[in-house]
Amino acid sequence: NTYCNMTVTLPKLDAAVVVPGFLSGASDFREMADSLSARGIRTAVVPMAAWHWLPCLGGRSMRPILERIDHTVRHLAAAEGDPAAVPGFEYSWQDCLTDFVHTPGGIWEVGGSAEVQEYPIVEPRGHFPEAGAARGRVALIGHSAGGWISRVYLSKRRYGGRAYDGSQLVHSLVTLGAPLADSSGPAFRGVAWANQEPPPSTVRCLAVGATGTPGGSSGRLTRDAYSFCVDGGDGTKLDGDGVTPTFSALSLPGAETRVLDGVTHFPWGDVPGAGLVAPDLAKEHRAGKPWYGSPSAMEQWADWLHRA
Repeated sequence: NTYCNMTVTLPKLDAAVVVPGFLSGASDFREMADSLSARGIRTAVVPMAAWHWLPCLGGRSMRPILERIDHTVRHLAAAEGDPAAVPGFEYSWQDCLTDFVHTPGGIWEVGGSAEVQEYPIVEPRGHFPEAGAARGRVALIGHSAGGWISRVYLSKRRYGGRAYDGSQLVHSLVTLGAPLADSSGPAFRGVAWANQEPPPSTVRCLAVGATGTPGGSSGRLTRDAYSFCVDGGDGTKLDGDGVTPTFSALSLPGAETRVLDGVTHFPWGDVPGAGLVAPDLAKEHRAGKPWYGSPSAMEQWADWLHRA
């Protein structure tokens, strides 16, 4: 394949795309992106709002999110790593409603099945400006669900009707608190699909997890989230970042790993409404507990990108 041979030889750019985690948006990651840019890794966040996740609720197809990742990666690669050159895209509430009705899979088995390989082809709504020719390859940084979805983006296999083959434009993948280990339920069908193959050999990988938020003493959200990652088992005996247990965050075949002690999953205390979802975690964060995007935590993983 001439196209593949050409794109693999593209130079590595000191640039990255951040993929927000489930039910979070670009605004939650701008400070982290600015910090990475100050460190010499010019960084763009996928320009999406938190409500863009709504069509994916219930463990359904992540095609709507994959389209946004592809849009951002292609524009950043075409602009030789200039985040300012990544345009927005058009997506209305009507588009969201249409996607919500038709996006396949999940607990409701929209389209007839919860199995990824049986998804009917449903093209997500939205108008995404076409990018120019790629001038280099970028890094991909996936937070939480954004981590395993980034694995789908790298694959050459068809997912819901499209093979993104993002490894042609990505030289490195960093996952931050991503649920990467198999578990039961429709929400993990996509994780299992990604785990059917190792990451592409052309992409360096770093899996980052955390400790210091025990499942038995950190609130209901943490206990339930950990249990969700072990087939509904006992989450009280696990440690992690408050949402993803350590073992799951490190379950990336062939990846280098780093474990950050005393780091929480998300900037709970800084995001409106997050304290209602996770009051115990928000209280700890407001008291000074860092998250993956805090300066003290980034000191422990961002340097890896400079070795790309």
